[in-house]
Amino acid sequence: MANIKSAIKRVDTNRTKHDQNLQFKSDMRTQIKRVEKLIEAKDAENAKPALNLAVKKIDKAIQKGVVHKNNGNRQKSRLTKKVNQLGA
Repeated sequence: MANIKSAIKRVDTNRTKHDQNLQFKSDMRTQIKRVEKLIEAKDAENAKPALNLAVKKIDKAIQKGVVHKNNGNRQKSRLTKKVNQLGA
């Protein structure tokens, strides 16, 4: 355990940031799973608004630095492709 005052503060800060990052990542994953369930159920009508929300969550996670930009863009692309195939 850290003995120096600044190191103790840094441990607290890191723990707080870690918890926030987990929350962003969890929200993002939940929305992705929601879209995938709707795609599996072939529910194009509800999948499109769910996709918009998932894209928002992914963009926010990218902005916060929780996931890498390429990773987030890949996830958005794959989900969008699946939803578009569903509508066609």
